Amino acid sequence: MRSHRCENTAEALWKGRNSYSAGEDFAESHLHRLAPSLILDVNEEMTVMQEEIFGPLLPIKTYKNIEEAITYVRNHPSPVALSYFGHDLAEERLVLDGTTSGGVTINDCLFHAFINNLPFGGIGSSGMGAYQGKTGFLTFSHARAVYRQSSSPEAGLAIRPPFGPERRAFLLQAIRKD
Repeated sequence: MRSHRCENTAEALWKGRNSYSAGEDFAESHLHRLAPSLILDVNEEMTVMQEEIFGPLLPIKTYKNIEEAITYVRNHPSPVALSYFGHDLAEERLVLDGTTSGGVTINDCLFHAFINNLPFGGIGSSGMGAYQGKTGFLTFSHARAVYRQSSSPEAGLAIRPPFGPERRAFLLQAIRKD
């Protein structure tokens, strides 16, 4: 990877930290694209670590063990997406059971969002609900409950006051043990 210097607003996101292009160079492109960038040496004061990222920026946060990484995720607002990289199924289970997030992709980034049959959406401060496929349809459809009480005189007889002598007799007969 080669070093990539960012300008203006983008530079303020990581305050002069090291960043590396992820193998693409759009400098000569007329398409106005921002190359995917890995941001190294991140800290909590950086804007890129305080807000959701809607662009090709990937801050790299290091950790000593998986418990430290799980604790970090737990101590921050739930992310809209979580990526786990590894082949240790027990460790993967620790991450899945020990964290809360919108969706999870294992051994890649964000691919769960592109599979129409999987729900996609945040939890907590990153949004509520799931917005894709059948789940998205149900989220944005209002399933309205409609209940119609029977017009039969017996309907609700035992549950609506006032309880006069006739209803008391009915209730006693209905609950009487033989």
